[in-house]
Amino acid sequence: MNVVAPHRVDGDGRSQVSLAELIALRARVGRVRMAPLLSRAARSGQQSSRLYGRGMDYAESRVYQAGDDVRRLDWRLTARSGKLHTKLFQEDREGSLLILLDTHDSMRFGTRTRFKSVQAARAAACAAWYASRAGERVGVMAFGHADQLLRPQAGPRGVLAVCGALGEWDILPADKTTSRIEPLSDALRRASRVVHGASRVLLISDGFSCDALARQRLLDLTRHAGVSVLVVADTLELALAPAGRYPLEHAGERREVRLQSDRQRQDFQRALGAGPARLGELAGSLGLRCTSIDTTADPFDAVTGLFGGARPKR
Repeated sequence: MNVVAPHRVDGDGRSQVSLAELIALRARVGRVRMAPLLSRAARSGQQSSRLYGRGMDYAESRVYQAGDDVRRLDWRLTARSGKLHTKLFQEDREGSLLILLDTHDSMRFGTRTRFKSVQAARAAACAAWYASRAGERVGVMAFGHADQLLRPQAGPRGVLAVCGALGEWDILPADKTTSRIEPLSDALRRASRVVHGASRVLLISDGFSCDALARQRLLDLTRHAGVSVLVVADTLELALAPAGRYPLEHAGERREVRLQSDRQRQDFQRALGAGPARLGELAGSLGLRCTSIDTTADPFDAVTGLFGGARPKR
């Protein structure tokens, strides 16, 4: 995949993704390392456990259990104890991060600094650079108007490929006449097909695609990977708007919304904030790492918080 499309004029970083800004975030991440990835998530929730397989690093021996590989019997311990014991080896797995990026039309909205779609791309790039610093492979899957997958790749080249994809997917097709809506549950089902082994998944969305089936699909995904959720919202979706007149534009049509009474402001905020609230509540009910950012925030702190915090690289 080309990092920069030759015909593409770089975005302004406000209503369109700026590829130059995404690449520059490498310096923002700095010399930090993610928390070590020991294993995928356990059978449910975010419990983690050390995986044992057929790697080269001996971990320990335990009493033989039905189904254990007889080639891994610890004959010395068996002879000493009089009971069959099996050797366990810490499996060598390369960590990977798969970013699930919401590209629905609802993301192309913003009243402060930048669109949610641009903020989501910034957060995704920040996460990709951060994961790469930790030696993890990085990939990204778009859902919504873009329906594409960039499988995890290692090193800076892998992150540059992610940044290139983020820039390309931000461009709407010239012949786009209808909005494609993909339920979050469908996106999670697609993601479960490409997540294998020791992996992290970062879902970045405003939550408006969240549907009834998303809960079960999200729970299923946690059985294969450690899942974190970053909710991207506009300021007006997170808090009551001050009383006043608000000009809004959608699909070339301009309208003015007047918010005077407390009731009007509350109803407006409730309608605008329905998606972020729904996704945040879903993540919380499943015990997932989750945080919200608005379109003015620096995504670095949110990303590092979701991944367990940053520490200097030695």
